[in-house]
Amino acid sequence: MKIYITGLPSGYEVEHLVRLFYPMAPLTLTPPENAEDCVWAEKTPDGLHALVRQDGRSAERHAPLPAPVEQGGETPEFSLASLTYDLLRDWTGIRPPWGKMTGVRPVRLIHDKRAAGWTEAEIDHFFLDRFDCSQQKYQMAKAIADLQEPILKVGNEPGTYSLYIGIPFCPSRCSYCSFVSCNLDRDRKMVQPYVDCLCKEVEEIRIQADKAGLTLCSIYIGGGTPTSLSADQLRQLMGTVRANFDLSKVVEYTVEAGRPDCTDAEKLAVIKEYGATRISINPQTFSDEVLAGIGRKHSAQDILDCYAEARKAGHDDINMDLIAGLPQDSCEGFRRSLEGVLEMEPENVTIHTLALKKGSTLMERGGSLPSGAEVAEMLDFSREILIRRGYRPYYLYRQKYMSGALENVGWAKPGTENLYNIIMMEELQTVVSVGGGGVTKLVDYAAGRIVRLPNPKYPHDYLTSLKKVLAQKEELIRFYGSELP
Repeated sequence: MKIYITGLPSGYEVEHLVRLFYPMAPLTLTPPENAEDCVWAEKTPDGLHALVRQDGRSAERHAPLPAPVEQGGETPEFSLASLTYDLLRDWTGIRPPWGKMTGVRPVRLIHDKRAAGWTEAEIDHFFLDRFDCSQQKYQMAKAIADLQEPILKVGNEPGTYSLYIGIPFCPSRCSYCSFVSCNLDRDRKMVQPYVDCLCKEVEEIRIQADKAGLTLCSIYIGGGTPTSLSADQLRQLMGTVRANFDLSKVVEYTVEAGRPDCTDAEKLAVIKEYGATRISINPQTFSDEVLAGIGRKHSAQDILDCYAEARKAGHDDINMDLIAGLPQDSCEGFRRSLEGVLEMEPENVTIHTLALKKGSTLMERGGSLPSGAEVAEMLDFSREILIRRGYRPYYLYRQKYMSGALENVGWAKPGTENLYNIIMMEELQTVVSVGGGGVTKLVDYAAGRIVRLPNPKYPHDYLTSLKKVLAQKEELIRFYGSELP
């Protein structure tokens, strides 16, 4: 199945809408031959045309050009996307759970519409009618937006920001991962210089944030795998953070301790001693067979042992991740994994939907994957059991190429919602990123302005560009209207 779009300045929206029905369909710039399977979407001076051709059969739809936007009409791109959506929904018998929505932040749309003064009825119409979103998904997004509103008052205070510190090293590469990360065995010599540079960047952020009159709200050390650092390297990094910031005024401090194959009792004790208030221990699955299939070098028992060590070290706010749709997994296997997680009673549970990402081993080599319908069943089960166990959904986001065109959802026991996850996903507060691949987002929500400042993507480039990286932090002052002394 090929995608061919013509007559528009940009076919982005149409292209990604088609992939809700045909996830791996390539875009072609050449008109398909008469016998080729394709989705053909076209704008001409006379109107809009959508055609699907598959296995020798075909169907098509036509529509007039929309009225101009300033007269209450839609853009030609959205109108052509809607025409193509209606055609493919009838042709395949599939109704995507989020309808025509292809963006990653549906909850952000609710916040934005409310801030713009839309009524709840207008927002209902926007999701349910204009975008054909399912009632279930919309009600979940709306409930999350309602839950987030009082929490965001903390993270949306003027002059506050959050700090993200990225550790792009892992003990092994998971088959589904496309992040820029280095294999610890191969690149171990790079780790200490990288930590040294992180510490310098942290110090520079404190200097520039102080000059800009900013107050640190939350800290998140993620990866990669932060616990791929040695215990001494964690002490160095977290000690630098503690020396530069008053942690008593920080609302939340998270460290991902996700991989039990490199997280031990000493590291868990260091993380607690140096001020972290929340950690993640991420099983992804409790099936040893599935773990081996995705390239994890640990067992389900290692997860249980790591969790017990974390509680012993005094960690009282723990998140655990699972992924629905992993290769060789099944609905029953996912059910057992989630039940295993809930037996441990973590404060947070995050249910990810597998996304096939370019650059991942899984995308390149393929694998035995559960169907979209099976993944939807996994998510339905997770929703039902998590609600029964007292968890509430508190943040949500989507990605391209997700199984079943579904979503990722963070669940929390009341009062344990992760502020950083909400701030980062809804883009309502400045997040300053440290390390290779980090992207600082300077946010002026009231003005609808976001400035992105990327660090060099690869760790080696980050190390050789540190002077430029440090100088870039002066953008904090320029963005917030202050002047250098």
